[in-house]
Amino acid sequence: MKQNSTVKEQSLNPQPNVRSTLATASEALDERVQLALHAAGEKKALEPVVLDLREIASFTDYFLIVSGANERQVQAISDEVYETLKKSGHAAARVEGYKTAEWILLDYGDFVVHVFEQKARKFYDLERLWRESKRVDLPAEYNADSGSSLRRES
Repeated sequence: MKQNSTVKEQSLNPQPNVRSTLATASEALDERVQLALHAAGEKKALEPVVLDLREIASFTDYFLIVSGANERQVQAISDEVYETLKKSGHAAARVEGYKTAEWILLDYGDFVVHVFEQKARKFYDLERLWRESKRVDLPAEYNADSGSSLRRES
């Protein structure tokens, strides 16, 4: 009976197993996604999120979603990601939204980088729209929020 209760508790409270799966996922991220994360971090991108879409979408494997505080920062983040990946031999297949800089999309085929202005990110809410995807647990080094001097608007 005690063994069944342990199994029941584990099935009802799976956090330890999910946590280790997420940690493994971040270590296995494609090198290009890691380069894009690092490049975005160099320009103080806010709230980086990587969504693993491999099980629910056929058009791409990952979404990298980051925010900038204003249009100029959104463009700077986009430029840094684009140039960093281009220098490493990986050109974007497509770039959309650069002029308006509310939501810039950089398409690399098996992953897509979304750079949002903060208000647009809240409005479009891709994390909610793709809530069935797995969220990749990122190391603290990719999170500019922890050491950023930029203030967030509420």
